[in-house]
Amino acid sequence: MKVGFIGLGRMGIGMAANLLAAGHELTVYNRSADKAQPLLARGARVAASVAQACSGAQVVITMLADDNALQAVACGDGGVLASLGGGAIHVSMSTISVDLSRRLARSHAEAGQRYVSAPVFGRPDAAAAARLFVVAAGAADALDECAPLFEAVGQRTFRFGDRPDAANVVKLGGNFLIASVLESLGEAMALVGKAGVDRAAYLQLLTSTLFDAPVYRNYGGLIVDRRFEPAGFAAALGLKDIGLALDAAEDLRVPMPLASLLRDRFLALLAQGGEQLDWSAIGGLAARDAALS
Repeated sequence: MKVGFIGLGRMGIGMAANLLAAGHELTVYNRSADKAQPLLARGARVAASVAQACSGAQVVITMLADDNALQAVACGDGGVLASLGGGAIHVSMSTISVDLSRRLARSHAEAGQRYVSAPVFGRPDAAAAARLFVVAAGAADALDECAPLFEAVGQRTFRFGDRPDAANVVKLGGNFLIASVLESLGEAMALVGKAGVDRAAYLQLLTSTLFDAPVYRNYGGLIVDRRFEPAGFAAALGLKDIGLALDAAEDLRVPMPLASLLRDRFLALLAQGGEQLDWSAIGGLAARDAALS
């Protein structure tokens, strides 16, 4: 399949490499062109612009940091909307707002194009290993066409109907749950740690019994070891995602008091200089609050 890929950050670079490995014809674009260089040896073409990445593509995938970045790439002069061919598909795999996803769906339909929302669960190591979980929504025919692409980057795809923004709600709900685990696990670790209990042994108990899940195993290890650098997912992005979840909740009239608390915890982390730390660093705030070394 002829694919354009826009956004070669920590997630996008691994995803693009796996699309190449699966045999897809890939043209990549990134604002910082040097990030595309490792893909050249694997057979990728490097575009000089968004329009060039879209030229002749059956599918264009965007993997960008936030709403502002995606809106600039999709809606700006020479952007995806202006450059993608009729009937071609724009797949947004970024974690974005429900509102932007709705607007993109309308704009692509008006342009005679198709739009699929397919955010992913997984960190950069999972992206590199093609072990992401893809949450996809959009017209059934578009999802069917994109299935080989999702199979190339992920271990399983979950479909959530024909309304693209449904996938964004699912993704934001999932990230809210992960952030809830980070905060609650950090508080529990601070409690047992201040009582003199070995935190690594405590985590082994949790993950060997009632909490044997990747979110506890992986993030628990980061919190125990205080390994918050380099960031797999930066704290500033965590704040962004909780804010998007709260925006969706306000629109739907769904009270989310815990999400409001998490927003404040991320704000506290950023105020203390943690903007570039991994978002799991909010799990270390409770230890600091408890005056643990």
